[in-house]
Amino acid sequence: MPRERIEAEIAVVGAGAAGLYAALTAARDGARVALVSATPLARTASYWAQGGIAAALAIDDSPDRHREDTEIAGRGLVRASAAEVLCRDAPGTVSDLERLGVHFDADRHGNLALGLEGGHSRRRVVHAGGSATGRRVVRHLSALVVETPGIEILEGTRASALWTADGRCVGVVCEDGRTIAARGVVVATGGAAALWARTTNPPGSLGIGLLLAREAGAALADLEFMQFHPTAVTGVPGREGFLVTEAIRGEGARLLDADGERFVDELAPRDEVARAIRERMEASGRASVDLDMRAVDPGLFPNVVGALRESGLDPARELVPVAPAAHYGMGGIVADLDWATTVPGLYAVGESACTGLHGANRLASNSLSECFVFGARAARAAAGQPRMDPGAPPAPRSLPAPSRASREALWRDAGLLRNREGLERLRDDPHPLVRLVAAHALLRTETRGAHEREDFPDTDPALDLHHSVTRAPDGEPAFERWT
Repeated sequence: MPRERIEAEIAVVGAGAAGLYAALTAARDGARVALVSATPLARTASYWAQGGIAAALAIDDSPDRHREDTEIAGRGLVRASAAEVLCRDAPGTVSDLERLGVHFDADRHGNLALGLEGGHSRRRVVHAGGSATGRRVVRHLSALVVETPGIEILEGTRASALWTADGRCVGVVCEDGRTIAARGVVVATGGAAALWARTTNPPGSLGIGLLLAREAGAALADLEFMQFHPTAVTGVPGREGFLVTEAIRGEGARLLDADGERFVDELAPRDEVARAIRERMEASGRASVDLDMRAVDPGLFPNVVGALRESGLDPARELVPVAPAAHYGMGGIVADLDWATTVPGLYAVGESACTGLHGANRLASNSLSECFVFGARAARAAAGQPRMDPGAPPAPRSLPAPSRASREALWRDAGLLRNREGLERLRDDPHPLVRLVAAHALLRTETRGAHEREDFPDTDPALDLHHSVTRAPDGEPAFERWT
């Protein structure tokens, strides 16, 4: 029986915040869109995002100040041109989401309520439903996608290969045999944090888009930089790895050690806070530190408080045991400022991509801003690609899944603290992304941001703005300078 072939201007793989907004942008511009979602709509990793959208909206704020905070958090590795675009365009994106019907939290005067999160020098984070921002925004955009003419949704469908012809990406092949021929393809499949055994991410965050792009010939960068969120719940049955948003620390929650003492600036960038927690845990022999949010209004964060209470812990009266967990990959598919990859016709957005925007350590809530600002740019660029004769599509194939042993090995040997011996062990792992993470981490013989080398504890100034890049499908990573 012939396989179904869908014709579209652009194909979007992934239906998180970046994929949904890219699809809507293209459709509003009149393009035919095919949207591939492995999960039911509104059940992607973006759905669980508790942080908000960072944008310089306050009177005492500016895009330049937002960019400066982004660069400080990124530890000498942020690509200034990418940060400039994000910080300049983020306020307009918030306005566009409001025009689409997204309702953000407001103060009693009707003005947007701006939250304070780690690494930000000003209140500039907008939320929807407090810590339920991801859920609210993704639900709303999903409903719009369903209602929008010109978007064909392949729900519960996995991409198994990118369709290439004469060195260009011309479509997508799905596991069920259906194919999509398109002018351009946007990969928006999220990150790879669930490759680590302890993670805040849902099980599907396995770097699928990175594998698809690599098989199509795209370059990957900065895979050594996995951000470990400082405050993921531990030791609470049913809530292991549950993320407690740092916006709660922005409202006054404190981190306490075994003696009940504060030991870190709770609103320092995430790498600094996670490292301080790890060091305090090692010194005390405990598996966690305590988050004291008893002075925080529970009504501001209903989903966090509700989830903890359902598990038998009342954060309004008790301390919350927390420890770092793999959360967000700063690396991904190499992309330019239109989110074009090294393969013509192929684009990557959101956590799947790497432009150098986040450097070695992402500034809190810049990720959702990135999804919207660059999702729109990628959609328009992809739709403007020439229509090519795609030829015959490749056959569907299965992508490798990580074993439990691989995930545990990655947490052990490429967790918060790494060394050569552990990373060399990972070079023999059966999973290709685990091996690539190890190769990139071995190359970077320094400590910078989220990448901490026990055997190289200092930052090497000679590596400022130098990103680890793997270009050849079977090649080794090398440093390239990005500005």
